[in-house]
Amino acid sequence: MQNDPALPSAADQTIPEAIVDAALPPNRSNKRALEPAERIAEVLFGLIMVLTFTGSLSVAEAGAQDVRAMLIGALGCNLAWGVIDGLFYLMGCLAEKGRNLATYKAVLSAPTHEEARSLIASALPPVVAALLTAEELDSLRERALKLPAPPSRPRLDWSDWIGAWAVFLLVFLATFPVALPFMFFQGGSLALRTSNAVAVLMLLLAGIAYGRVIHRSPVAIGIAMVFIGLVIVTFTIALGG
Repeated sequence: MQNDPALPSAADQTIPEAIVDAALPPNRSNKRALEPAERIAEVLFGLIMVLTFTGSLSVAEAGAQDVRAMLIGALGCNLAWGVIDGLFYLMGCLAEKGRNLATYKAVLSAPTHEEARSLIASALPPVVAALLTAEELDSLRERALKLPAPPSRPRLDWSDWIGAWAVFLLVFLATFPVALPFMFFQGGSLALRTSNAVAVLMLLLAGIAYGRVIHRSPVAIGIAMVFIGLVIVTFTIALGG
């Protein structure tokens, strides 16, 4: 059987498999549990949550019971928000899979090559789509047509549940470095100063990591993150949060 001359042959289909997975993912490939920017965001969220508790503690008036109540409140709040954030992560995964599946089915059923090309290009990052020719986009659709039929509905897989668990742990565990000084130091003033120093250091390190992700000055972004985090905490405490 001869190939349609308008379509590239199998020998000409040299587009990397990763591009096919990115453009037409019917649950065929799994992304990492959390991207670097997502991990940093979750740590910052947990930090700001616990700082609203430690920052509201009055050193002059706080006793052992007040410190204990603050620790329970901080841990409990981050525990609850870790669960909620994990559920939101799963909802986002399911929505993304639903969009991918709808695009995949639309590509398979596209009546013309032009419509299929447009759908595939819109599913790819713009910088990648701009590098592909019409023939290469056609080859992606031809390879997709040879794959098994897509599932009828999107489903969560193990990588999604691992990602949700990672979100929960990041939000919850970000509490402990800031709360630990209150567990080891008897003096409220020393514990609070140590806790604040740990929080500032963690904000700085998170900002430095984020600066590397976005290819900006890590030190400058780290300092900006400390400032922004402290401003958010101050406003939260002032508003009764």
